Amino acid sequence: MRSKNPEVMKAICTFVDQYYREKHSSPSVNEIAIGVGVSKATSYRYLVAMDECGMLSYDGKSIITKQAGKCTSGYFSAPVVGSIRCGDPEHEEEHVEEYVSLPKSIFGDGKFYLLRAKGDSMVDAGIEDEDLIVIRMQETAAVGDIVVALDEDNDNTLKIFGGIDEGTGSAILRYANQKKYPDKDIRVKQLIIQGVAKHVIKAL
Repeated sequence: MRSKNPEVMKAICTFVDQYYREKHSSPSVNEIAIGVGVSKATSYRYLVAMDECGMLSYDGKSIITKQAGKCTSGYFSAPVVGSIRCGDPEHEEEHVEEYVSLPKSIFGDGKFYLLRAKGDSMVDAGIEDEDLIVIRMQETAAVGDIVVALDEDNDNTLKIFGGIDEGTGSAILRYANQKKYPDKDIRVKQLIIQGVAKHVIKAL
């Protein structure tokens, strides 16, 4: 590699790392040139030279530094679709407030959406008022799963799925706040599972 200014090389790596953290993609040669304060031609020459010496990987399009390589596990967009009652069932029309990016390395594969919890019936399960709940979209659930449930009256709620009562055939939805709602549950004749809660995002 021809002699290159180490400060420029460091600045390029820093810019690429920051770009990846913010946008989850590789910057263009022109974006690097503007960000570092060099010409586009100089930016290209440095990328080629830094690739040759192993400082980063550049294939003419993608630019991966050692640090940026840790940020490429993949992301997906999930909509925040309002709130769901954690108390007595309450009808809530879904509406997308915003889309957020979530890393697959933490949340896994699948289709997800986020709901904002309202109420106090799930505190024993670690879900409190205003927490964001990451919901995996699925139509089935196992006993003990925390589900987004829609009943025959088109009301939805977040509860623990307690299975099916063999005597009545009703689905059981359990509260998770023993102090306020001791042994309380809801029995519904028809139940549609709209998703299963997998993660809770909350402020400390």
